Amino acid sequence: MATNPDAERILQLCFASLLTQLVGVAAELGVADLLAEGPRPVDELAGPTGTNSDALYRVLRALAAQGIFTEVAPRTFGLTPAGAALRQDVQGSMRDLARYFGMPARNHAFVELLHAVRTGEPAFEHVHGTDYWSYLADHPGDAAIFDNAMGNLARQVHAVALEACDLSGIRVAVDVGGGHGHLAAALLGRYPDLGAVVFDLPHVVAGADKVLADAGVGHRADTVGGDFFTAVPEGGDAYVLSMILHDWDDARATAILANVRRAMDPGAKVIVVDAVIPQGDHPHLGKLLDIVMLTLLPGRERTEAEFAALFRAAGLCHAETRAPSSPTSVLVATAA
Repeated sequence: MATNPDAERILQLCFASLLTQLVGVAAELGVADLLAEGPRPVDELAGPTGTNSDALYRVLRALAAQGIFTEVAPRTFGLTPAGAALRQDVQGSMRDLARYFGMPARNHAFVELLHAVRTGEPAFEHVHGTDYWSYLADHPGDAAIFDNAMGNLARQVHAVALEACDLSGIRVAVDVGGGHGHLAAALLGRYPDLGAVVFDLPHVVAGADKVLADAGVGHRADTVGGDFFTAVPEGGDAYVLSMILHDWDDARATAILANVRRAMDPGAKVIVVDAVIPQGDHPHLGKLLDIVMLTLLPGRERTEAEFAALFRAAGLCHAETRAPSSPTSVLVATAA
């Protein structure tokens, strides 16, 4: 193994993609759920996971070295706190996100990242012959994984980011591109006087009613199907766009915001949840997420100045940015 620290750093980075696949495999197999009641020998895990016992052992051993599982006795594994986040039905679960990161169709695009760098066009379209959203529409299994992964992010990341923005006094929040309603459910649970509208494509938002009902907030939320490139529902006091604008280039992101501006009543505000890229060499998750956008979609992550320019082009005025150094920040805009 390399002893030069710089060479060692490159070596670690070269192996990083393997860790993504290992976590994705463990999530897909549901190993963490099988260990919920306590440690089990790998031979007992092979049957329910439909795997080769020795191969599964090697995977769990590698993950134990990363703190995801722990080998409590030879060939016997238990959960760590990090591994518990791969359980399906626990508070803070990230299992669906890990499954999404391990999804073959998604990862095939990253193999062709060089194509995106050379052309500026999404590698996903180069690999699959269709754009990302059309692919998901044609592959409901992968679409379900994606939707559930976005639910993990909405509950564990985006709802937390919105804690930096007080929604007290807001009568109705319109969640634009709200998917299955996970973020709206979290917000309604936090603000008992809030009402919400979850707005997304009809076949997507169809999954929101159950999520909202299961959260006990369905009576305070409406679901509306439509296309945010055409129009968005009127009547909101706040329009929330959580990780929506980063999916699109500047022209289409501006078009979305302009439709929101047209729907806004006087005094309403726009709340954008997105990564805000800092200047310089500072580490920031958004700088990696930007490469995901480069690979999969026509979108990008943006700096605060770039967001302000989008707002101006849509007839809005950037009012403030909350938690600007966090992985996910909150930008607030009002009518210009």
